[in-house]
Amino acid sequence: MWIWLPVPMLYATLALLLRAEQRSPRDERQVWIWKPISTILVILVCVLSLTRPAGTYDTTYTLLILIGLALSLLGDLLLIPVDNPKAFLFGLVAFLSAHLIYISAFIYLQLSLNLGRNGLAEAVSAAGLALVGGAVYNSLRPGLGDMRLPVIGYILVISAMVHRALAIAWVHPGPETQPILITAGALLFYLSDAILAVNKFRLGGRMPHYKVWNLSTYYTGQLLLALSASFFP
Repeated sequence: MWIWLPVPMLYATLALLLRAEQRSPRDERQVWIWKPISTILVILVCVLSLTRPAGTYDTTYTLLILIGLALSLLGDLLLIPVDNPKAFLFGLVAFLSAHLIYISAFIYLQLSLNLGRNGLAEAVSAAGLALVGGAVYNSLRPGLGDMRLPVIGYILVISAMVHRALAIAWVHPGPETQPILITAGALLFYLSDAILAVNKFRLGGRMPHYKVWNLSTYYTGQLLLALSASFFP
């Protein structure tokens, strides 16, 4: 399928991005090249899902995922400068907006497929996410300073995004590919942001192999969400 063509190129550009990030000193010029190209390749995966015959599926979900990826691209660009609090805050807002769009996409998918709801499973997952989010926030709190409220808001929104992804998995008929991609993508995105936050606010930028863990989980998570647009039941 056409959707797989950008994937090898994505991981090649990701390798080049990691090399630039881990150089001493950091090669910011190369980061400005390879980071947006990597995200654009993820966007291309989603765009290629639109090459299927017209009328064979609902494009609304795909378009919502594309908007979320575009906002993520903006967030990627804003987070390239190091030690720029204003750019970091705007990047946080861009990614928070992306998560709100992903939430809308997951809700739309659940409603359009008439999947129904599993109230008990949703309550259990909400409780689990609240515990994880609370633990992450408690770990970060001493180093947050003026970022305390923005980080609380971000944790709430990204937790809601993961919750809505899980809500699809609980009620989807059978082991279909799409709910697996959505759930794994959302969880990897959550993990990526948790790694970023712990490194920045808890460890002062000293996490071993931070960029490898952060960027590999981020781009794989985004890729899985982009691929989910091509796998309808």
